[in-house]
Amino acid sequence: MKNIVVQKFGGTSVRNLECMRQVLNNVRRPLANGDKVIVVLSAMAGETNRLLALAKEWSPAPDVAELDSLVSTGEQISVALFAIMAKDEGINCRSVLGFQVPIATNDSHGKARIESIDSEKLVAMLEEYDVLVVAGFQGVDDHGRITTLGRGGSDTSAVAVAAALNAQICEIYTDVPGVFTTDPNMCSEARKLDRISYDEMLEMASMGAKVLQIRSVEFAKKYNVIVHVRSTFSDEPGTLVTQEDTVMESVKVAGVAYDKDQAQVTLVGVVDEPGVCASIFTPIAEKKILVDMIVQNPSREGLTDITFTVPRADLDATLKLMEGLKSEIGFKALLSDKEVAKVSVIGVGMRNHSGVAAQAFRAMRDENINILMISTSEIKLTCLIEDKYTELAVRTLHQTFVGQHIVG
Repeated sequence: MKNIVVQKFGGTSVRNLECMRQVLNNVRRPLANGDKVIVVLSAMAGETNRLLALAKEWSPAPDVAELDSLVSTGEQISVALFAIMAKDEGINCRSVLGFQVPIATNDSHGKARIESIDSEKLVAMLEEYDVLVVAGFQGVDDHGRITTLGRGGSDTSAVAVAAALNAQICEIYTDVPGVFTTDPNMCSEARKLDRISYDEMLEMASMGAKVLQIRSVEFAKKYNVIVHVRSTFSDEPGTLVTQEDTVMESVKVAGVAYDKDQAQVTLVGVVDEPGVCASIFTPIAEKKILVDMIVQNPSREGLTDITFTVPRADLDATLKLMEGLKSEIGFKALLSDKEVAKVSVIGVGMRNHSGVAAQAFRAMRDENINILMISTSEIKLTCLIEDKYTELAVRTLHQTFVGQHIVG
């Protein structure tokens, strides 16, 4: 078998015929080198939202399995249209849907996780065809039902296929030229990174950077798949997501990320005794609500305050859950705030460089930005701040560290 290159194209890259022709030009490059190509396509831009809105017209709470059957048609349209066009151009190809591979998943509809991919079947198809056009975002469960992988799931489809086939590289094509040190729409000084480590990309993705779905980065790291994030509409090299090296470790910060999809919850006057945190966070976990930052204040007369953050969309459900547990937990008041955001500085070099936190705190102080909560890891420092200061905080932290972290 020749070298295999996996290429994934997002919704903006396949939104019309003109864009599809540019996708075809990108596919021709590895073909010219004698490589086999697997092209993973998303639905056309806006198509998934259109289908979701259509379902809402029929039902206020659509059945999740039927919803997966509906929204998966977006990718089916993309791969069929592209294969039609490519065949007219003389390319030996065929379209392949998730269940035809098959890409086997669990039965968690709307957010399924890939369990296995039939690599032997893919290899057999590649013996017959030069290009396989695979529908991203979708798979099939043990019951033969179509599943979908969640927003951005085509990234995960592509990386998982690349891992299953030991592909030479997985190219993720999008409408931006690579991974930037921060959001270029928010900070004009943002620069494209030539390389970024898996761990740094995971942290960036977890903070809301929309270049790659976080699950795809987890796959890439686990199976050591080199991912090349680049623009569909430019020939310039993009950003390689790969294992960290000495160059990456020599710089403090790879980027500054932010997440405005946050809400803060505070339980005031909680009895400070063993088991109280379990009684708060176990029911939240059972509802599959993601809790990130947690702070417990020092005990005063046997009482404490506990503050934590949840996604903004889960705030109402969290408050309802806490109110229902008030008699069991015994708190005096329940407070919440939707007008908050997280800002983080991220870099594997933070493991070997001291003073990042001090620099960040001084920079925020000089701009009179109050820090509500703080969390840290080996390679990330996160501050919860008032939402209205997000742009100022991003620009300030980027200016503070940008001269020390450009890789390449």
